[in-house]
Amino acid sequence: MNKILVIGNVGSDPEMRYTPSGTAVTSFSLATNRVYNTADGERHEETEWFRISAWGKLAEQCNNYVTKGMKIYAEGRLKSDTWTGNDGQTRVSLEISADKVLFLDRAGQSGGGQPGGGQQGEGQQGGGNAGGGQPGGGSSGGQQGGNAGGGSSDNLEDLPW
Repeated sequence: MNKILVIGNVGSDPEMRYTPSGTAVTSFSLATNRVYNTADGERHEETEWFRISAWGKLAEQCNNYVTKGMKIYAEGRLKSDTWTGNDGQTRVSLEISADKVLFLDRAGQSGGGQPGGGQQGEGQQGGGNAGGGQPGGGSSGGQQGGNAGGGSSDNLEDLPW
């Protein structure tokens, strides 16, 4: 089974494109941070970068509501790529093909990080669900934004861990 769950801050505004068959694909970078203290009491911080790719309806939702600095939860399949850079160094990139994306910031709070709401569409209520083929997915009755991929981020106990 290949499944990864990450919570982090969006590092770049999303870029949407279309496949030759017309399927929407949106990509953006996501940074996750780990802070720890060494045995000497020295504080260290590590950042891991991921490339998030969303497809179809989820891609459209991410393109419309995800912004740089926003805190999100992403779930999907992990793929790694290795290549040699111009400087001769071997590099690795980590890409997540997202099945689910939850917006953890309230509208207008990018980078602030209080869980619970999501980006609101113009003149619409936030907190709706969008997609990715998940049960309960798809936009419903005037509610859009909120959480792409289903679920409610109003209660952190809904998270799968």
